[in-house]
Amino acid sequence: MKKKFRFQWGAFLMFLFYGGLFFLLLSRMVFIQVTGEADGQALAAKAAAKYEREQVINSSRGKILDKHGEVIAEDTLSYRLVAVLSPEATSNAKNPKHVNDVDKTASVLAEYIPLSKEKLVQRLSKEGVYQVEFGSAGRDISHEVMTKITEHKLPGLVFVRDLKRFYPGGTFASHLIGFAVKEEQEPGKFQTVGKMGLESIYNKQLTGKNGKVQYESDLWGYLLPNSEEMVTPAQDGYNIHLTLDKTVQNFLEDAMSRVEEQYKPEKIVAMVADPKTGKILAMSQRPSFDPETREGLTTNWLNETIENTIEPGSTMKTFTVAAAMEEGKWDPNAWYKSGQYTLIDRTIRDHNRTGWGSITYEEGFQRSSNVAMAYLLERLGDTAFLEYLDKFGFGKKTGIDLPNEASGKIISKWPIDRLVSTFGQGSTVTPMQLIQAETAIANDGTMMKPYVIEKIVNPTTNAIMHDSKPEKAGKPISAETAKKMRDLLASTVTEEAGTAKRFKLTDYTVAGKTGTAEIPDKDGFYQKGYENYLYSFLGMAPVEDPQLVVYVAVSKPKLKDTEVGSIPVSEIFKSVTENSLKYMNIKPQQVKSIPTVTLPEVEDKNVAMAQSVMLEHKMNAVTIGGNGKVQEQFPAAGTEILPGSLVLLKTEGPITIPDFTNWSKRHVWVYQMLSGLNIEVVGEGYVVSQSVSKGSVVNAQNPIVIKLETPEETNIKKKQPPVKEGEETLPQD
Repeated sequence: MKKKFRFQWGAFLMFLFYGGLFFLLLSRMVFIQVTGEADGQALAAKAAAKYEREQVINSSRGKILDKHGEVIAEDTLSYRLVAVLSPEATSNAKNPKHVNDVDKTASVLAEYIPLSKEKLVQRLSKEGVYQVEFGSAGRDISHEVMTKITEHKLPGLVFVRDLKRFYPGGTFASHLIGFAVKEEQEPGKFQTVGKMGLESIYNKQLTGKNGKVQYESDLWGYLLPNSEEMVTPAQDGYNIHLTLDKTVQNFLEDAMSRVEEQYKPEKIVAMVADPKTGKILAMSQRPSFDPETREGLTTNWLNETIENTIEPGSTMKTFTVAAAMEEGKWDPNAWYKSGQYTLIDRTIRDHNRTGWGSITYEEGFQRSSNVAMAYLLERLGDTAFLEYLDKFGFGKKTGIDLPNEASGKIISKWPIDRLVSTFGQGSTVTPMQLIQAETAIANDGTMMKPYVIEKIVNPTTNAIMHDSKPEKAGKPISAETAKKMRDLLASTVTEEAGTAKRFKLTDYTVAGKTGTAEIPDKDGFYQKGYENYLYSFLGMAPVEDPQLVVYVAVSKPKLKDTEVGSIPVSEIFKSVTENSLKYMNIKPQQVKSIPTVTLPEVEDKNVAMAQSVMLEHKMNAVTIGGNGKVQEQFPAAGTEILPGSLVLLKTEGPITIPDFTNWSKRHVWVYQMLSGLNIEVVGEGYVVSQSVSKGSVVNAQNPIVIKLETPEETNIKKKQPPVKEGEETLPQD
């Protein structure tokens, strides 16, 4: 009998159900294999995330170097401190891997990092965390400190290798270089960022790109066999080569530090430049700071050489006279009446207020006469004067490769504004503008644009990314005018009437101009007082072929009663200039000889004849006695002296007192010896007053008191006569 087939609905349904599941599973597997995705996520990426490991290769921040490749700023090895707190890190109680004695650990760490023991205990006692760090106090730890902490063998302390910014020169040009600090870019990841100066300006170029190492590992982190290791090398930041010369800069820093310590000035600004190229060889200011620790950094973050403006004082007379020379309006042998000059209802005065009588313009410049500049402006004309200030670059930025440069302001609205600008009052400039303008005098009329960045180099490929070249900023004067101006500036150092004799060097000739500027207060009024001035000097050396242009300004130094403001300025100038020229192997030059006159014999000649002979030889003869024959002369016949020098002629008869004003102490002593008068000399320098009036007839029984002062003392008397309404006055240089 055939068995009758019965359709099993239950089995069929089960077949459909499980068959459908199998088909769906197969389809899913095929889809995943084809697309490599599941739930919209790339499975390969998830696998890579689980099994691939990545290690960061830290890049170094670019170096800042001087012109010879000497390091000014660079990254150096440091350590970051981590403390492991979780007991889970310890598998063997005999060899703990976590901090197991909080009090002892805190006590030791407090000796080496800038956190108190109390704060360290608080940090090390945190619960529920695996490890902790110590903020900025636990970063940038030196190898020396790391070694000392390690010697205590404290469990749980881990030192992670890191990089820190290192400034081997300390305060070396700190307002120019600036500083960089580590900042947290994202949790646990830090990057060095420039916050000031070149570190900030060129932060993008200095910042490198980190590299990485990628490899595949198992769940426990071990490298899988046959897996590829992919390395993306780090790209270090670009190196910035400056025009600064580290040796010259150190000369400047040392000199400024000595003056700062001795005179406690409010500010010092100084620069050294190569006039032939415009390269800044040294630049600094006080107060200064250590860029590594920021110790000494106050609220003033300005680079005073370019970001702050000053009234230049008599250094501006350099460019006033240069303009007159170029226009053919300068006659050094022409005479003018010194002392005071009135323009409409305003009166300006020379620094000694009464002047020196009628003197030549050359002597007026040597004595730093404001009145000489006023009369010179009449010859030159206001329009031409302002045009030359523009040609010399005043009132506009130099274009130096640094940001935030100030332009200064030339005041010219009123006639008195233009007048006082000739001797550096009212109008404002930057020290960098003075340096740039002085290069025209030193460089045969060609003015050079200043710059501090020599080149920027990729350290990996040595490719030069930026290369600076000397750039002309104009030619305000001719080579002939520049040479004449150098000779005139040199005379302020070599001539007896010069205000810059203190700036004479031992082995090199110097040309330059002193300056003493009043300092305005917050309300725009000039500060009063013995020390409230900005003392400066703008000069070059050697005169024959200037290799250096130097500007030094000292603001409000603490001076003794016997000291003058040019002393601290000259100490900086002489030290840095002499040492730098010798370091540069510049051959010393003899001081340029000045034409002299041989003194003729006039003894036994009558007074009228003797005076006539002296006048022919351009001598200033003063008679001691009445009429008759000359019994004795000083200096003696045959002596080589300069034209215009004082000659004393002793005769018989009653003595009439001359005007001793501006006589040297030596000449007063000789006069006393020849005359036999009772003369008491008080002070040093040159005569500023006498107790017996000119023209008085005296004898040995009449006491005479003669007071002398140095040119600087005359400038900064503690008690100046009050300035009347409508008068302008400046102290002497």
